[in-house]
Amino acid sequence: MERAFGLEIPTTLEEFCDPRRTALLVYDMQAGIVPQLPNGAEITARVARVLAAAREGGYRVFFTRHMGLPHAVAGVTQLRTAMAWQHVDHVAKTKAHFLRDSAEFQLVPELAPSPDEAVFDKLAMSAFVGTPLDVALRDCGILAFVIVGIALEVGIEPTIRHATDLGYVPIAVMDACGWRDPDAARRAREQLAFAGGSFQTTTDVIVPLLRKSASIG
Repeated sequence: MERAFGLEIPTTLEEFCDPRRTALLVYDMQAGIVPQLPNGAEITARVARVLAAAREGGYRVFFTRHMGLPHAVAGVTQLRTAMAWQHVDHVAKTKAHFLRDSAEFQLVPELAPSPDEAVFDKLAMSAFVGTPLDVALRDCGILAFVIVGIALEVGIEPTIRHATDLGYVPIAVMDACGWRDPDAARRAREQLAFAGGSFQTTTDVIVPLLRKSASIG
């Protein structure tokens, strides 16, 4: 732990694994997203391991869900994104997905939130855009967060980069962050490593560190 200018500055992963300063963010583990990955079940199992360890260690837990809007209120960006993701050339050919009451919008049952955990719905890729996440974390005195979920190359990288601009230290559990495009996922990992400001770790490393925190008052 570095101490300078009246600040305590954690420098190692072990020092950040303290429930008084760190939370867990489970990103978009939804029923309509997980099956899109060939190893979706494997990612879900790893996320569940991290979630169980965070709960045991007394960490605050936040979930996000990606939400779609009915076409009539979706707007230009949402409709353009729908065309790109669905590989069509006209808005009329797109279908509205992840509507609030749809089955695909819900979190997978293996990761059901507890009554003490929060779920934030979002339209953007960054979990900080249009959600109360930043306010909630700061109000709890949170400095860092462990992030797991889907998808690394689509939403997790933007969330991490946004978080560092906001003054947080993200800890990405890379083998618990699913991806669909291997080249894009590799670029995301490389860009995050190059930019600095965040940690990259694995399930086997983070799980015992989170559980160890159970004894912290």
